[in-house]
Amino acid sequence: MDLTAEQAAIRETVQEFAREEVRPVAAEADREERFPEDLWDALAGLDLTGLTVPEAYGGVDVDRRTYVLVNEALAHGMLALATALSVHALATSCIATFGTDSQKERWLPEMTAGRPVGAFALSEPDAGSNPAEMSTTATRHGESYVLDGTKQWITNGQRAGVYIVFARTDAGVTQFLVPGDANGLNAGQPEEKMGLQASDTTSLELDGVEVPIENRLTAEGEGLSAALSILTGGRIGIAAQSVGLAQAALDETIAYVNEREQFVGPIGDIQSVRHTIAEMHARTAAARQSTWHAAERADAGHDVRSEASVAKYVASETAVDVTADAVQLHGGYGYTTDYPVERFYRDAKVTTIYEGTSQIQKTIIARELLGEY
Repeated sequence: MDLTAEQAAIRETVQEFAREEVRPVAAEADREERFPEDLWDALAGLDLTGLTVPEAYGGVDVDRRTYVLVNEALAHGMLALATALSVHALATSCIATFGTDSQKERWLPEMTAGRPVGAFALSEPDAGSNPAEMSTTATRHGESYVLDGTKQWITNGQRAGVYIVFARTDAGVTQFLVPGDANGLNAGQPEEKMGLQASDTTSLELDGVEVPIENRLTAEGEGLSAALSILTGGRIGIAAQSVGLAQAALDETIAYVNEREQFVGPIGDIQSVRHTIAEMHARTAAARQSTWHAAERADAGHDVRSEASVAKYVASETAVDVTADAVQLHGGYGYTTDYPVERFYRDAKVTTIYEGTSQIQKTIIARELLGEY
């Protein structure tokens, strides 16, 4: 992808931030299961919390290619931080795309400044890959709606100050903007996860949460199509994060095999090791090209449901495989916390799950190929 001067400058800024500010604290944040709020404030200072917000509301409204560059560079430093930012961007995108002028004026300038943090509440305990079967309800009472139900796997769950909540009305799934301090809204305790330990992931209980009708983001029944359209762009971002994580694992492994000596010299001289390094690079480069292709097609105004799914599927599976190879080439040390590759390995798996599993991505791709769209 040929970069403009502005795109190159943004990528360099984020790469430097990830290298100098994020990577040094990533292991500690993971170990303590603590989200680094100071880094979030730094992201806001770099205007990155307004990536998908129009300039009229204080944002930078970057194109999809720039969004990809930011996500890749940030995930190279710490996937948990990149994930938090991408979910915040989902929330701002919902408001920017579907909100009224008053909703945009009320929420977007503050969210662009970093607070309140946004969250995206679509999945449920019994409706993850099939959100059409959600059971959370929104019942109309005069000029208000009352929301009841449980959401699951909410990134920024406890940190968020505004939630984009999807609930079922008589007309179907509908999208609502719910302030974090609404009565009856309660985030659960953080999930105990295999990876992404610094990410705030919780359930969300809605017990008689009343919101005014002006907090509805879409017409009744149009929420699911809105969610899927926003997730298409989000999946390109997850693909970019997967590439950034794979690249981080590759970079660490190259450094390690060049200095680790066994037998008569560095293990980087061993042919099988060299071949594995080459395979790691080839897969990461191919995943990056797929992600850039989806971003370029999106910027050109094309329907990229299939391209986004291809990118997410290829890149997330690549992240899992490349980080596994990184652990293997580090030998026993790769299984310890002395080196970051074990964290990369634990983090990588979730990229094949959130914002649509690999199986869902293959279903979307097959529908496109078989002419079902």
